[in-house]
Parts: sequence; C-alpha cells; structure tokens
Amino acid sequence: LGNNTLRYNQIHKKIPAITDKMLAQQLRELENDNLIIKKIYPVIPPKTEYSLSELGKTLIPLLDSMCEWGQQFMPD
Repeated sequence: LGNNTLRYNQIHKKIPAITDKMLAQQLRELENDNLIIKKIYPVIPPKTEYSLSELGKTLIPLLDSMCEWGQQFMPD
C-alpha cells in the first residue's frame, strides 16, 4: 500500500497470484494487527478502501531495506 489508498481490486491486481480467499484473510489480519485501516463507504455498490495506519507506515523503511537487501544478495 505504501502511502496509497487502494481498493480491494487494485490490491489484487498488484498481487495477481494470490487467491481472493487468501487476500481477504491477509487484509483482515493486517487490520486486526492495526497495520492497515479499512474504510467502508455506505454506497451502492459497496466501496471499501485500504490504507496503512500510522503504525503500518513505520514498517515502510524496514520493508524497503529488506527489498534492497534481496535485490543485492538473492540470485536472479
């Protein structure tokens, strides 16, 4: 998510190999851990958006460092 707010389908497009069941489960766990915020709009059709919480944003530097490490040391 980074600093973006995304809808479920936008997240799914970024991770095409994940099943709907697994994505929904992971989003629920991240929400329960207060790492993301789920905002539901009272409209028809239903609209739900996900964004990082302040706690979740604190993980960005760590995840960036892990990605950088992986790019340096993992074989192509």
